[in-house]
Amino acid sequence: MSTLIAPTRPAPPGGAAPLDLPQPDDVLPEEPRPTATRPGLGRLGPNWYAAVMGTAITATGAAVLPAGVPGRTVLAAVLWLPAVPVLLAVAAARAVQLVRRPAVVRAQLLEEPAAAVFQGCPPMALLAVGHATLVAGGAVIGAGPALAVDLVLWCLGTVYAVAVAAGIPYLMITRHRMALREANPTWLLPAVAPLVAASAGAALVPHLPQAWQPALLYGACALFGAGLLGVLLVLPVVFAGLLQGRLAPALTPSLFLVLGPLGQSATAAGGLADAARTAAPALAGSGRVLSVLYGVVVLGFALLWLCLAGAANLRAGRAGMPFAMTWWAFTFPVGTLVTGMAALSRHTGFGGFAGLGALLYGLLLGAWAVVALRTLAALPFRFGKPALP
Repeated sequence: MSTLIAPTRPAPPGGAAPLDLPQPDDVLPEEPRPTATRPGLGRLGPNWYAAVMGTAITATGAAVLPAGVPGRTVLAAVLWLPAVPVLLAVAAARAVQLVRRPAVVRAQLLEEPAAAVFQGCPPMALLAVGHATLVAGGAVIGAGPALAVDLVLWCLGTVYAVAVAAGIPYLMITRHRMALREANPTWLLPAVAPLVAASAGAALVPHLPQAWQPALLYGACALFGAGLLGVLLVLPVVFAGLLQGRLAPALTPSLFLVLGPLGQSATAAGGLADAARTAAPALAGSGRVLSVLYGVVVLGFALLWLCLAGAANLRAGRAGMPFAMTWWAFTFPVGTLVTGMAALSRHTGFGGFAGLGALLYGLLLGAWAVVALRTLAALPFRFGKPALP
């Protein structure tokens, strides 16, 4: 397969149409079809972790809303609640897939470039849920347990993010057969993962013993550099591919993925400036100035791209754009703009950034509600009814 979205299969009688997902079992016809007692494991890919990321960012976004917004703490805690079970459910399903159908997992990584780039989603899901637990889950489980959960998930997610950021480009160069005209925004996913780790790591700095704080701060700075430079290498290739090729309608939502590295890098820059106040006070002043300058420039371009991506998706929607897991691109990338605006608001005191963040959060919350409901309605099974044929 050369595209991310495979042809839609017929809907089962009386059921909703299945999601347009990569079909590794079409590449490996010798694999048996799933039985009628469980969803097809061949249809599950790493892109499903995008649902975890999109759910977690709604809680984080609520937590960073302006202090004057009534009920923001309660809203953040309520939205955090589904993030953990969604992460556990997707991780458990992928673990079962690894045991029962390892050939599918290998094919997704080694033989399917369109699926391999989504390996950037699992580490970002771990990091996003960990950070959401720290900033929103403490109201439910307590500050101490929330910090412990975040530390564990940050360690796992960061190691995973570094492995993906190095490993997927290595496979692109040495194994995958890829053409420039096929480049699309999903190629950015592996490079964005270290930026998420940098942002989440910066938030952990004040919670660590003082002796450990500088190490985490500088480590997060290194992750920021790795992710940012990786994005700068890939982004021109993606734009060239968009100009040379033609984006499939089901991939049009992936245009929103360009917002991810923009908003996440602005969020990380602001978080690192905050962390420097405790871990490296001598650098705090200059770090704050640099984070503001960087954030204003990058988020300004992000708002421009948001208009472009929104117009393209409205056009695709009028042309009958099908629902697919790529619709989750409407959530996490927009959430990074919310957290980036919150960082600028903290450092400048300018209410315009807070207002923009609140407006973007309204867009995020509406998009998450729509996409989550569409995903639940399109799951490829119904209790008491046959699974996919």
